[in-house]
Amino acid sequence: MTWKPCPRTEMDLRSLPLDSRQGYLLSRLDGFLDVPALAAVMGMEEAEVADLLAALVAYGAVVPEQGEALPPAVQVSTVDASAGPDETEATLTGVAATHRQLFERVLHARPVDERVALALQAREPELSALCFDPTVEVIRALLENPRTGLLQARLVASHHRTAAGLEVLGARTALVTDAGVRRSLLQNPLLPAGLFRRLWSAKRLLEQYLVASSREVPEQVRAMARELLRAAFNQRTGEERAELILTTEGRCLTSLVGLTLDGHTTALLCRRTYVSTLLIQNIARWSAAPPALIAHLRRQEVVRRNPVLRQLLERHPNAG
Repeated sequence: MTWKPCPRTEMDLRSLPLDSRQGYLLSRLDGFLDVPALAAVMGMEEAEVADLLAALVAYGAVVPEQGEALPPAVQVSTVDASAGPDETEATLTGVAATHRQLFERVLHARPVDERVALALQAREPELSALCFDPTVEVIRALLENPRTGLLQARLVASHHRTAAGLEVLGARTALVTDAGVRRSLLQNPLLPAGLFRRLWSAKRLLEQYLVASSREVPEQVRAMARELLRAAFNQRTGEERAELILTTEGRCLTSLVGLTLDGHTTALLCRRTYVSTLLIQNIARWSAAPPALIAHLRRQEVVRRNPVLRQLLERHPNAG
C-alpha cells in the first residue's frame, strides 16, 4: 500500500527545529496525499520529498511508514520554541538520545552481520538509530543505504567513536561538504588528522584560525588546526596573511611563533593607519615582527600618545 504520511497528533509540531522546506512539507501532510502527490505539490523530485520525510520521521514529527512506532520505552523529545540557545541545544541532544535508546535497547543485541544487513535497507527510526552503532562495517553499510541523508551523516559525525568509521564518512564527498556535518566532525575528539587536513587544508587562513581558537571543539582538534595553520601560513598570498593578522587584531600571532613575514605582507601592513591598541600590542609582543613594521607602528598617532605602546615597541628586538 502506498504510504500517505501524516503528522503525529500528540506532539507540539510547532516547537520542532525544522527548516523552511521541512516545515512547509509538514503543513501539507494530511494522511491523504502519497509521496508522488506531495512531490507535485512541493514542485520537487520524489527522492527529495522522501529525504525530507525521513528527517521528519527522525524528529518524531511524522508517523513512520506502515505505522511503525518507536518502542514504548523510547520517548520522542521536542524543542521549546521559547527556550534559550543552551536549552535548545540540550533538547536537540535529547532528540539524538531517542535514537541512541532505540539502538541500545533494541538493535545492539542483534549480531553484527544482522545489523549490517539491516543498515543496508533500514528506514526510520532504525535508520537513525544505527548511526550510533560502534562497528565500522555497520556504518559503511548505513552510508550505502540510499535513504541515508544529511541527518544521519550528522549523527555519525557527532557520535561515532572510531577513526575508521569517520574516514568512511569522510569518503562521501556529497555528505562532508555539508556545513553541519563538518561542524559535527570538528566536535568529535576522534576526528582523524588526515581527514581534518583533507577537509580544511583548502580553507582560508582565517577559517583555520577560527577552528584553532574555538572553545567548541576538543583540544585534539584545536592542536591539528594550529599545526595546519602554521603549515599553510607561509604558502598563502601576502593579502591573505595580512587579512589574518588584521582581522584577528594580532591574536593569531601567538600561534605563529617562529614564523616570519615576507616583504609583500610587510608592505601591505605598512600601508595602513593603525588605531587599535590591541593590534599594536600583539604585534609588539611578536618577536618576528619585521623592523619595517615596527618602525611604521612607532610613527602612528595612537602610539605617540600612548607611552605604554611606545615602550613596548622601543623594547622590541627589531626596533633598531
